[in-house]
Amino acid sequence: MDVRRAADRYRGGEESAGITTRHAFSFGPHYDPDNVRFGALIACNEEHLAPGAGFAEHPHSHTEIVTWVVEGELTHQDSTGRRTVIRPGDLQHLSAAAGVRHTERNDGTAPLTFVQMWLAPREPGGEPRYEVVRALADATPYPVPAAGAALHVHRPAPGGHTALPPAASVHVHVVRGEVELAGERLGPGDAARITDADRGPEAVAVSAAEVLVWEMPAG
Repeated sequence: MDVRRAADRYRGGEESAGITTRHAFSFGPHYDPDNVRFGALIACNEEHLAPGAGFAEHPHSHTEIVTWVVEGELTHQDSTGRRTVIRPGDLQHLSAAAGVRHTERNDGTAPLTFVQMWLAPREPGGEPRYEVVRALADATPYPVPAAGAALHVHRPAPGGHTALPPAASVHVHVVRGEVELAGERLGPGDAARITDADRGPEAVAVSAAEVLVWEMPAG
């Protein structure tokens, strides 16, 4: 198990424009050849947008983009004509496939926080796809077949035990609260990368927590 602390994330965004980003993986000017990906996961960004702030239209291709809203409202619009507002507990999945353009904005009056995760598909190309799951149920796996992965969202109460899936690659990201995992205490923004677990370890909630767990093949 490799623990990555919130304080070690790469700083990004444009704070003067109301955008603060914390990257978990090598990104843009923060090139780190030893931290390019884990399993299928190539980005796990914590995004903070002030009211009125947002990302102008930009392209993506050959990427599975999964977004989890923590607080506030995220307005998404893409080149296929979709316009959606995503709220806390909602999951958004944009399969960029051969190419798509989109914008992401905080059109609300409160600060917006979301976690955006990018996965590399097994095969490039295809047609863009888009899906929103409203109020994703606790511990219900959300499959991303193009990447051979599944996302599990857990919200344990204090003292609650969360069994992690046995898989070649398991990525644990703490959204809120604290959990104990294999002797390590993880807080908001901390992550653990677990490889070759024949039997997934358990995370024990120190306080009420919200945890995003990716189950992935080796990559």
